[in-house]
Amino acid sequence: MSLSDRYQELKAGINTLGIDCTSQQLEKLLTYLELLERWNKAYNLTAIRDPIQMVRLHLLDSLAIHPYIQAGKEIIDVGTGPGLPGIPLAILNTNINFTLLDSNGKKTRFLFQAISDLSLENAREVNQRVENYQSQKPYDIVLSRAFSAISDMLNQCDHLVSDTGFFLAMKGKKPDSELSQITKAYKVVDLSEVKVPQIDSERHLIKIIKTGDSQ
Repeated sequence: MSLSDRYQELKAGINTLGIDCTSQQLEKLLTYLELLERWNKAYNLTAIRDPIQMVRLHLLDSLAIHPYIQAGKEIIDVGTGPGLPGIPLAILNTNINFTLLDSNGKKTRFLFQAISDLSLENAREVNQRVENYQSQKPYDIVLSRAFSAISDMLNQCDHLVSDTGFFLAMKGKKPDSELSQITKAYKVVDLSEVKVPQIDSERHLIKIIKTGDSQ
């Protein structure tokens, strides 16, 4: 697939999502994808290698939650891997600061390079396990699409979210069994089905707050 084809696929998808995006931001998104492809050959950062699927499953899948993060000024993307969804969101939201956290050294080395090459002044990488990471100040939004279980995300990230902040868990199918395991210390305040252009499989985004109930 040519760079022009990728550009058109990405631009069409962003238009379908109804997101404002400059030509410079489009170019940065494609540059990030090229960088990911190049590093992927040596470091196996993602199992998805087909260029068209990378546009859809990496870029558009990440950008589909763009409207849901607008309340945040400080966001941490936990278990970000090669920067998903954090880097695509940081490219489009220069007014929001993103911390990209992952315990895998290869992935955070890639993140350092990507942040540098893309001149992303609103993003920084952290190589650490989430339960050990201590931030100087709590975050407005704790975001992840990597956790296998929502309860694990809440337990391990509880210390990172501010009293007025919230968690955003990206999931495929509606995770009914996971939702039933959430304790009274947390409350699901929104469960949205997210539509990703050219993707048939289900996508859901779960917004969770702390209740202050220790039971």
